[in-house]
Amino acid sequence: MRLSMKVTFKDKVYEVEKNTKIKDLLKDEIENSKDLVIAIKCNNELKNLNYEVEKDCNIELVDLNSKDGMMIYIRGLMFIMSKAFHELYPDALITINYQLSNSMFCELDNYSVTEEMIGNIRKRMQEIINKDLEIKEVNMSLEEAREFYEKEHTLKGKFQIDTEHEYGAYLYYCEEFYNYFFGTMPISTGYTKVFDVLKYRDGFIVRYPNWKTPTKLTPFIENKKLLTTLADYDDIYKFVGINTIYKLNKEVEKNNASEAILLSESLHDKKMVEIANNIMKKDGVKIVLIAGPSSSGKTTFARKLGTQLRLNGLKPVTISVDNYFVERPETPKDEFGNYDFECIEALDLDLFNEHLVKLLNGEEIKVPTFDFNVGTKVYTGKTMKLEDDEILVIEGIHCLNDRLTSSIANSQKYKIYISALTILNLDYYNRISTTDTRLIRRIVRDNQFRGYDAKHTIQMWYSVNRGEERFIFPFQEQADSMFNSSLIYELGVLKQYAIPLLDEIKNTDKEYSEAMRLKQLLSFFKTIEVTDDIPKTSLIREFIGGSIFEE
Repeated sequence: MRLSMKVTFKDKVYEVEKNTKIKDLLKDEIENSKDLVIAIKCNNELKNLNYEVEKDCNIELVDLNSKDGMMIYIRGLMFIMSKAFHELYPDALITINYQLSNSMFCELDNYSVTEEMIGNIRKRMQEIINKDLEIKEVNMSLEEAREFYEKEHTLKGKFQIDTEHEYGAYLYYCEEFYNYFFGTMPISTGYTKVFDVLKYRDGFIVRYPNWKTPTKLTPFIENKKLLTTLADYDDIYKFVGINTIYKLNKEVEKNNASEAILLSESLHDKKMVEIANNIMKKDGVKIVLIAGPSSSGKTTFARKLGTQLRLNGLKPVTISVDNYFVERPETPKDEFGNYDFECIEALDLDLFNEHLVKLLNGEEIKVPTFDFNVGTKVYTGKTMKLEDDEILVIEGIHCLNDRLTSSIANSQKYKIYISALTILNLDYYNRISTTDTRLIRRIVRDNQFRGYDAKHTIQMWYSVNRGEERFIFPFQEQADSMFNSSLIYELGVLKQYAIPLLDEIKNTDKEYSEAMRLKQLLSFFKTIEVTDDIPKTSLIREFIGGSIFEE
């Protein structure tokens, strides 16, 4: 039996005994790191700092100056917050709801949140952090977990034993307090020193740093329209009793998946009708501008909205922003010297606005077609004129930025922000990230329609997010309407497409830890088969196929 293992770190190979802790082996590197090291990657799989070597492995340190590191930091902070409530207000029913501007918005179902309460929680959290208490992960087989839950009569992480996944079950303990949190946790409470807790609306927010500036809190930016949209959907699904994965899975088990599908689709249709009617109510609107992050379902939304507008007596006409890029020599470059096609300066704003003004004045324009191979606009003889009963519909990443349509009066514009604002949580303490839902959508769509594997999609995701953070999210509150494109049942459908694609990613790939995380998330969902219950007009069809809008 082999007793020694080879550990590779930054091209240096260490031969160590089995069960050696990485935090002991790399003690100097961890302590002298520029940013606080909070975890490691072993063969591209996230592990906590107490990980013991079991086999030959490559090690990478995970610090707070990374998205993985900050996710672990936030998870630890939420655990500490829940421990503080358990100690001071043991009957409090907490729901961790949404992420808002480097903060997590939480509510209490059975308490009125007061300034005194939040002050007490802040103080107790600081005490817990100062003590640097151990956070221990306890893993259980499914049989052991069933016995535990029967004995404890708790719902904390109960869905772990009630799903199809093969990971067993685990809980995190700190002193006598335990709770379930999805993902890797800091090994002690002393890692989350930068935080704040504030009363906010009817609940409270737990503030934390950005991974780009992990040593300080950035100003809190209110996103009132975003929060209202999230709360609106959340209230509806709470009312019908499907606001956590545990409750959704119970509906699927009872063969009620069709009810969840019908509910989600009806809600989408209702919201689209409201937006179309609001466009009609705003006098003088001639341009509808649609923007949202990747995989929000903008294509299907625009087509379905167009149908509603036609019912209101307006004929939607599209004009593509992609045909209005500047000539290649005029294209700005990014900090790496590459052409930056995403920035607004990459567009010929003067020509685009000139054409919009002419169209709104009833004049005819010569429509360019941009040749990306040559890097120039080409005129093929195509013309365009806007009739009195027609309305322009424009979709693109800059559509909420007034610079794109600077020559057009605001009274003539109606802006719509669309995103998959996931309101379904794993349980009351574990939210499902909106970004995760969009990434899973894109993995499926990229493979179905673009021939890309999951590894390629995950590789590109950082760049995609970077563009969204620069050009879309800062303008979302300027929208006249927000449309939540999430569907309560969609991850139960997408899992059967996504998991086989994620299985193709090997532990030698940098994308492995992300693939493992997404696979485990999806494994908690009961499979929802693709049947005729999912309409051909459904937004989910844009990703899985079978849409009536496919060209």
